[in-house]
Amino acid sequence: MSHAQPESAEAWEGSAAPRAGLVVAVLAFGGIVVSLMQTLVIPIVPELPKLLDAPASDAAWAVTATLLAAAVATPVMGRLGDMYGKRRMLLVSLLTLIAGSVTAALSDGLVPMIVGRALQGLASGVVPLGISIMRDELPSERLGSATALMSASLGVGGALGLPAAALIADHFDWHMLFWTSAVLGVVAAVLVPLIVPESKVRSGGRFDLVGALGMAAGLVCLLLTISKGADWGWGSGTTLGLFVAAVVVLLLWGLFELRVKEPLVDLRTTARRQVLVTNLASMAFGFSMFAMSLVLPQLLQLPEATGYGLGRSLLAAGLVMAPTGLVMMATAPISALISRARGPKVTLMLGAVVVAAGYGLNIVLMGAVWELVLVSCVIGAGIGFAYGAMPALIMGAVDPSETAAANSLNTLMRSIGTSTASAVAGVILAQMTTTFGSAALPSENGFKVVMAVGAGAALLALVVAAFIPRQRTAATATPDAEHVPGDPDPSVPTPSLPASSPTASAGPAAAEPAVAEPAVTARDARAVGAAVAVPLARAVAELVATVPGLTDGGPAGGGHPIRGRVLGAESVPVGGAAVTLISLGGRQLSRAVAGADGCYAVEAPGEGTYVLIAAADGHQPQATTVVVGATPVSYDVLLSGTSGLAGTVRSVDDGAPVAGAVVVLTDVRGDVLATTRTDGTGGFSVTELVPGPVTLAVSSPKHRPLALPVEIGATGVTRVDVELRPGALVRGTVRGAGTPLGDARVTLVDAAGNVVATTTTGSDGAYAFSDLDGGQYTVIATGYPPRATGVSLGGGDVDDHDIELAHIGD
Repeated sequence: MSHAQPESAEAWEGSAAPRAGLVVAVLAFGGIVVSLMQTLVIPIVPELPKLLDAPASDAAWAVTATLLAAAVATPVMGRLGDMYGKRRMLLVSLLTLIAGSVTAALSDGLVPMIVGRALQGLASGVVPLGISIMRDELPSERLGSATALMSASLGVGGALGLPAAALIADHFDWHMLFWTSAVLGVVAAVLVPLIVPESKVRSGGRFDLVGALGMAAGLVCLLLTISKGADWGWGSGTTLGLFVAAVVVLLLWGLFELRVKEPLVDLRTTARRQVLVTNLASMAFGFSMFAMSLVLPQLLQLPEATGYGLGRSLLAAGLVMAPTGLVMMATAPISALISRARGPKVTLMLGAVVVAAGYGLNIVLMGAVWELVLVSCVIGAGIGFAYGAMPALIMGAVDPSETAAANSLNTLMRSIGTSTASAVAGVILAQMTTTFGSAALPSENGFKVVMAVGAGAALLALVVAAFIPRQRTAATATPDAEHVPGDPDPSVPTPSLPASSPTASAGPAAAEPAVAEPAVTARDARAVGAAVAVPLARAVAELVATVPGLTDGGPAGGGHPIRGRVLGAESVPVGGAAVTLISLGGRQLSRAVAGADGCYAVEAPGEGTYVLIAAADGHQPQATTVVVGATPVSYDVLLSGTSGLAGTVRSVDDGAPVAGAVVVLTDVRGDVLATTRTDGTGGFSVTELVPGPVTLAVSSPKHRPLALPVEIGATGVTRVDVELRPGALVRGTVRGAGTPLGDARVTLVDAAGNVVATTTTGSDGAYAFSDLDGGQYTVIATGYPPRATGVSLGGGDVDDHDIELAHIGD
């Protein structure tokens, strides 16, 4: 029978949890910097033709180039991050942002401006890469809110960037906009390697260059059709030709990706219902979000004489939009809480309802600044809910080694939605105009139609999201069984184990698709039944599993059993430990509860490699790989404690710390659990202890040793401060006839006549008694006729307490 000592699945959490907040802050800051980059140029767009000395149609490429570069770079950087390191590709993205910002800041012509803006667009992979790093590195309790905040950073940066850009453009030269972007990029590029750890979850393989070129060509043709169709004419040969080219190229690209061994985008994963439907909902939400960004600033800046414009400056319009970003940031943790309690599908649908309600309010409330602030905050809250749920849905359906590529594709879908919104809104506002002096301005009804279209897009996202499937595990009792209350919701992403764990090291080939239920079912009666029957079934199963003999006898059925014991410190059985068997793709296959003797038994569906997870209160959960063959597997799991003991050792006289003191912990049987020494401040710390009584023993030179009982708490660190009494020393030499006397017996007796210690001199006649309390003692030496001498200890040492022995009469 083998004993497994796996690395804990919470190793990172235990060693670097205090850094989790910094990691989230730095990654979110990077996402905000990238989204700021996209909005910083908005104030100078109308002036670009004059600033760059170029026709308006050519100057518009300064915006289009960023869009096209972002569309191509986002999935490519995601795939490269999965292959070669997500933090590495995150740094590359930030460096391209810096290079593009500097290039644009130094430009006074069209070509360098377009080059700079394209380089800036290449940084758009920062957000999906950041979400992927969070999945790999953050503890589970931080993952939901962190990914929600990272996803919402796209909207946060956009909302905060508009007033900042307007303020800079009003008071400085326009080049300062790009210098600002460069400085922020440098700050992010410095913080990332200092704070963010490099994920070790890699997919490996070879980069699909042909697939990248094909996807780039197809996306460029498609986005050019959407973004430039209004300028070229929707029925022009150029527009229609690019659209046809996009369809043909993307179809051929899809066929190629299905055939290649290591594709840029795994279309089979993308075609999974949860991923596909989530991406479609993301497109609808991207459309809905951008509709607000187009309508509200124009309403704020149109002259009051129109009857519906508010006549505000660009800076004022930006300040009105700024609270939207703050609302998105505030709703990110709320989105995570809802996803944890009800699932991210519910959060996404809730966001759709809130966004649709916001646009409905906007149709009615558009006559005052405070009304537009209210509307933008409502819509922002809905977008915050939705954007926080999307990464959770994606990560719940893909293998950890595919996270960056899958999130990048989801981000691309949002971008396509925003580009489509820009084109549709542009057509509506161009067709529905009113004459104001000699100019044709968008009419009030035109704005209301765009808002209605935005609300329709949100409702479309709601309908699409309703078809996102509920996931179930293979261990459910019946095909129609709902999620078991108390187990992790399969629709909520489970953070990957550390890179040393078997699941993290498994590549895409090991991933298994989750089994999905239809989203829309006859669940009225079944939901009630499941709410009662499933917990009851679980309780019965756990009760049976805890009965000795039943669990030890192995599971029923004709599968491949895995038996063993769950043991704690000193091989003590851990009763009640939960043991779960999962596939390398993360699917639950079997579950058991260890009996009072620590015995468990689970069943594998067939031969192969699986992951066995054991967890118990007061112990660190362990995840280990087990290989199942034709014969039953016997496997013991060792759990270490989650509690700890810490304290300081000081001298009782002056309170000075005692450095170098030896600290020993023993259990109730006297076996040593741990040994350590105090540091320069007298402090000590022992981790991975099992709750219960222990004995703490402390010893130090010139101090009396001390032992005391300590009760280790169930969780956290138990603190004990120890005070040692100084110990005096008596030493000297026993002589006979003036020469050192060996083998002389020396006994130390206290004032009450108790024997404190006894020793025998060596060949040099020396003796010593240490760690003594102050007081009166008698030193008795024998060998010749015995001789007793008195010694007084006042807390200090007594050296050279020599004893001269002689025969009687000498």
